Amino acid sequence: MAERIGVYPGTFDPITLGHVDIIRRGAKLVDRLIVGVTTNPSKSPMFSDDERMAMVRREVVGLGDNIEVVGFDALLMHFATQQGASVIVRGLRAVADFEYEYQMAGMNQQINAGVETIFLMADVSLQPIASRLVKEIASYGGPIHKFVTPTVRAEVEARVAEIGLKGDRG
Repeated sequence: MAERIGVYPGTFDPITLGHVDIIRRGAKLVDRLIVGVTTNPSKSPMFSDDERMAMVRREVVGLGDNIEVVGFDALLMHFATQQGASVIVRGLRAVADFEYEYQMAGMNQQINAGVETIFLMADVSLQPIASRLVKEIASYGGPIHKFVTPTVRAEVEARVAEIGLKGDRG
């Protein structure tokens, strides 16, 4: 039987406990899970591509030997094909996520019907977490320790102090 490869794509700016939960659980469903760290300039990233790659690599250590972190700047379905993936893993927090993800899965299926999309519900305790909100809370000096690991928290707080963030950056 061929190796089942999955891709879990995202900007991970920053990686949250919700992302880590989906990575841990998604890795159990495939032989190899590729965490695809993508560029998305429209989201005004707080961290550079290299910083996000390093952050994700550090946070997935110990989650499984079948997890690999790869950066990409391409159409997701092209990236999935390049990686030999047959599965896209997506996390869902709420109904609003489902509507968007359902539409994306349909478009992706039109591009490559050989790649299936699997939706994983975020753990109930992690459902409200969004990277955008973590950055916004941090920019106003709010506590983010319940949403990210201590190391990521320190990086976010240091970046906020460095650039003097106030309010939502996207």
